[in-house]
Amino acid sequence: MVKLQEIGSEHEHYGFVEALLHTAFPENERRDDDRQRWNADNEEQFHCLLVSDDKSPVGVLTYWDFDTFLYIEHLAIDEALRGKGYGKDVLGTFLGSHTKPVVLEVEHPTDEASRRRINFYEHCGLALWRCDYLQPPYRESDEWLPLYLMVTPVLSFEHDYELICQTIHQNVYGRTK
Repeated sequence: MVKLQEIGSEHEHYGFVEALLHTAFPENERRDDDRQRWNADNEEQFHCLLVSDDKSPVGVLTYWDFDTFLYIEHLAIDEALRGKGYGKDVLGTFLGSHTKPVVLEVEHPTDEASRRRINFYEHCGLALWRCDYLQPPYRESDEWLPLYLMVTPVLSFEHDYELICQTIHQNVYGRTK
């Protein structure tokens, strides 16, 4: 059974988390290390969860807690442990322990990996909103990324889309379109 533990940058396994973010996400899909550490230690709405199994670190889940929804920014399992059900357990545990709706970003299904990722989230109970969504860049020199949003079904595209986009853009990326 997986355990989700909130940690800061001083935690003994934070180095594992930081290294995993580097290997699981390209630079344009994650913030600089200093800002990530600052968020983990100081940002009230940001949560960095170490995923462990029998005290051994296996993954990370970072999320933002907003008034009306939770936004999962990163979810990654150690590459050597992928395909063993950890991701499903982590997401099931996370979704089961929160009452707010959940939102996350995914790449367009243009290759096998992105199609599998969307399929995985759908099997975990999230719905894909096939609409034009642009992720603001983490760095000034990067481009806006075309992505899709996936949400827990309680959310309505017609009612919630604009508020979700505005909240994520302003609070996570510090940008407006």
